[in-house]
Amino acid sequence: MSDARHKLGQQGENWVAAQMQRSGYVIRDRNWRHPESGELDIVAQHGGTIVFVEVRTRRGPLNDAVTHALESVNAAKQTRLARLAEAYLAEHDLDAAAWRIDVAAVGFDGHTFVMEVITDAVDW
Repeated sequence: MSDARHKLGQQGENWVAAQMQRSGYVIRDRNWRHPESGELDIVAQHGGTIVFVEVRTRRGPLNDAVTHALESVNAAKQTRLARLAEAYLAEHDLDAAAWRIDVAAVGFDGHTFVMEVITDAVDW
């Protein structure tokens, strides 16, 4: 991944995390890595629910960027996210916790961030 793309991804994740905190979410982890399965961008808690958030950030006209970000979460990515969520829950002794996976699609036009969140985006 290029440095510019990585930087844009980090900016998008930071922006989403800040928006979540303003909405009452508690951020439990950022960029949690599992050695075999990959990484969870944001792990938060909202009430009694653990929320795993996949952040996808794209640059361009805002509506197009958000659409492309959403389209990038394909079936394989959804399967990987579910495995990662289960691994996180097991590692943190949260097997009995209520949880869900959300996708935050972020568009950036060079000046403005916008976000569309799909709640319960992954059915397991």
